[in-house]
Amino acid sequence: MHKLSPLALAVAGSFFVSPLVFSAEDVTKEEQKIEKIQVTGSRIKGVDLEGTQPLVVISADDIKNSGASTIYDLLKDVGQLRGGSGTFSTSESGATSNSTPAGQAAASLRGLGPAATLTLINGRRVAASSFASGTQNFVDINSIPLAAIERVEVLATGASAIYGADAVAGVINYILKKDYQGAELNASYGNSTASSNEGKYNLNLVVGTELAGGNLTFFADHFDRKGFSAQDRDVTRTPLLESSYSYLPKTAPNIYYYSAVDGNEFATPGCPTALVTTELGEQICAYYPNEDDQLDTPFESSSAGFIFDVELGDVNWTTDVFISKTKSTSQSSPAPIDQVDDSEGPFADETVLDIFSDAVRNDILDRIYVDPFDTIAGRTLYGFQFDARFATPRTVEIDNTSLRLVSALAGDLGDWSWETAVTLSRSESEQTAIAGVYNRYKFHAALAGELCSNGTIASYDENSDSLSCSGPIYNPFLFGDSANDALLALAQERPTRDGESTVYGWDARISGDIGEFNGNIIGSAFGVELRKEEITDSPSANSKANAANGYLVDVFGFGSSESAADRSQWAAFAEFYIPLTSTLDLQVAGRYDNYNDFGSTFNPKVAFSWRPVEELVVRASWATSFRAPSLTQAGVKLRTTTASFDCGANQAVADLYCEGDGTERSNNVLELGNPSLQAEESESVSVGFGWSPTQNTTLTVDYWQFKHDRLVDTDMTAVLAAAITDSSLRHCGLVPDGEQGISYDPDLCDVTDLSDNTIEDAGANLSEILAAWIDYDEPRFNELPLYRDHVLLLQNTGEQNVSGIDIAFDQRFDFASGNLKLSFDATHYLSFERNRPGSDFIEELAGTWRYPENIASLGLSWSGDAFFTSLTAYYTSAYADDISGLRGREMDELDALGALNENGERDVSAWTTVRANIGYDFANASISLNVDNLFDRDPPRAYGSSRGFDSINHDALGRNYRVSFSYRF
Repeated sequence: MHKLSPLALAVAGSFFVSPLVFSAEDVTKEEQKIEKIQVTGSRIKGVDLEGTQPLVVISADDIKNSGASTIYDLLKDVGQLRGGSGTFSTSESGATSNSTPAGQAAASLRGLGPAATLTLINGRRVAASSFASGTQNFVDINSIPLAAIERVEVLATGASAIYGADAVAGVINYILKKDYQGAELNASYGNSTASSNEGKYNLNLVVGTELAGGNLTFFADHFDRKGFSAQDRDVTRTPLLESSYSYLPKTAPNIYYYSAVDGNEFATPGCPTALVTTELGEQICAYYPNEDDQLDTPFESSSAGFIFDVELGDVNWTTDVFISKTKSTSQSSPAPIDQVDDSEGPFADETVLDIFSDAVRNDILDRIYVDPFDTIAGRTLYGFQFDARFATPRTVEIDNTSLRLVSALAGDLGDWSWETAVTLSRSESEQTAIAGVYNRYKFHAALAGELCSNGTIASYDENSDSLSCSGPIYNPFLFGDSANDALLALAQERPTRDGESTVYGWDARISGDIGEFNGNIIGSAFGVELRKEEITDSPSANSKANAANGYLVDVFGFGSSESAADRSQWAAFAEFYIPLTSTLDLQVAGRYDNYNDFGSTFNPKVAFSWRPVEELVVRASWATSFRAPSLTQAGVKLRTTTASFDCGANQAVADLYCEGDGTERSNNVLELGNPSLQAEESESVSVGFGWSPTQNTTLTVDYWQFKHDRLVDTDMTAVLAAAITDSSLRHCGLVPDGEQGISYDPDLCDVTDLSDNTIEDAGANLSEILAAWIDYDEPRFNELPLYRDHVLLLQNTGEQNVSGIDIAFDQRFDFASGNLKLSFDATHYLSFERNRPGSDFIEELAGTWRYPENIASLGLSWSGDAFFTSLTAYYTSAYADDISGLRGREMDELDALGALNENGERDVSAWTTVRANIGYDFANASISLNVDNLFDRDPPRAYGSSRGFDSINHDALGRNYRVSFSYRF
């Protein structure tokens, strides 16, 4: 028997969210069942491996006392998952293709991204969401029913040598309840203490009973949460900066500057808010995204399943099945109204001004040019250009169904333990746009009176100068008129998106002793795996771009991501636990993975643990890991999205496209998948110690480091830089089908450099072409005019290198009436280097926007025979505000407010919130109250976010509570 030392148990316990302390009786019980123990991070059963790696364990009691209603709620305060922008929830959901899918959430270790964190249930894989976040596939943790979870084990170090792909930053393993006896009903209700209603309730039932000679554990869970809007809080209701406006209002359109006689935009009557004076001295009606920002989506989930475990002679058969259904609705700001070809400033017929008084109408006509414009049907009308967006936010509804089936056989073959299982895991999603999405052609037909009452577009007979049908002209300046609104409704579309992601798997493992070394037994594990993955993401035709329609999606402001891919893979692994001496242990593992698309990879791991004295363990590990290109990245056919380019990373790009300034710009692009993508690679190092001078005291300190290379992304900055000398990347107008590169305003080819080259010609001097363009067009901004739908190929283009220190301290004080526990947990990021978005420039992120250097929690808890209570403070240190991408007018306002320091920078303040928990255990029941953000702290101001705060590291919900009741039958 390989013993678990009291120190090892204490070290493992030191990482629990609510610290557990093992008594001598507990240790004896652990030793009695030692042959069945297997911890996350190893496939070897029954050996003391806790000391070789830092493991966070969230126990059943921790789950009960956390106040969590979902897996995301449970994980959001775990230090290894805090910081950075990787972990996301429904607070980041939106109604556009590059948003987090509504109602879904993901966990990311060390801020390396959700695709770099492997999600397991009972040690086996889970199908990724069929709807990627960007192009990163991720496991939707909202689809995992909390009621079925016995505990969660978090290993925040590279683990591909054990588990294969995606374990770059580590593994989160959800362990299901098994061999449950009795029945338990749990009910909870929560809400904020604000006047608005953010109510949520949760009901779940767990039943365990003997059946057919085995044990059946059944669970059912239902959760429902209302939405939460920026308009529900004073801190988010209005923008922090008046200058953070958009020229595109929801009401009272502005006159587009091309139609204005003096070249300046101006507002028309009816703006519901005070007019804004722009940096050009214009008076416009403005829009702020706070008006329609949804801070948390309404969300509903229902799940049910069972785990059946039975002994069939010498073989144990275990089957677990669950199905989960979630539903959510999310929205994004109303779509901009553009011309049919996606350029700014749609035309309105001059007669729309007739709704105003003669004085107002004549004043507007005196200030504008009335020009001819072509209609959808082919007529020529006279009118002017305006700037506006639709009044209704883009709104989508998503239904997701997740299914998991695992059936495993296990037993002993002599002194060896064996196990084999088949796995089926599937995620199906359906999305429908239910509001705020309009057909561009029908809308422009309505603007010209060419939209028929049945929703079709009229045809025009030039010979008779007649339309096949005539309708009223839609008036974008008229609001609250039922007939006008009904005409707009004819142009509404309901694009859909259907996705399916499936994992089929088979594995076989064997674990046992293979010999002795220096009188100590060597433990080992071997295994093979086969896996097939499939994914499809199929949008409806009216939301897809293609070359045939000039890459114009039928609807405004709503793109799509179309992909289809599959792959098969096989792997073999071996792991050895070698006690080199009585105090020094070695873990060695290696795994070979072979994929039918990108090839093969081998990943090793070496870990040591040294116990010079019983109270101290020193540990170190080194491993390599990999992440296979996601099926979405490999199989994207065409994805409409936006991409940033960074003029601060390349001065040549800045001089041509940003008037020499180091700002970031965003453009509409088309992303293409790349079947030639290679796997991302990672190397991780961890060194630390655990010291337990007494049974009630534990201190652990761990240094960790990740080097993550060949990240998959698009790099528009690099493409713009390459296009300076590579003419194949430069296109006047749309990029031709089958080619890649940058799309320029078609009129740019009307000018040449001093050698008579256009921008499409090899050897063209782009600086001379820019000068010629300025003379020719007298543009508003002195930069090369980009057009739309630049075509970019996903590439292995980036890297990120991260290092830090984890510290955990645990102290228990025993009294006759109960025990008092003090726990402290902290993570300090030493460095976080990553490519700047859209650039090959490496920047230091630690201490910058969304990357706090220090994250900590301090807890004090009391547990008696029946009464329990705790108080925990969560701390996030200050970090730099994201003001580098702000416009000049915004920086001027910040300076006038005195918000900038002497270097022209500012920090988002440190934030500390407190969670309180109090409860009582009766004979067959328990009741508890959790209060988050006890002192109702507002999130720190963040001027770099349109929300006014960082919704990843902070939240604006304020004080909120949850009352829970459990009854055991």
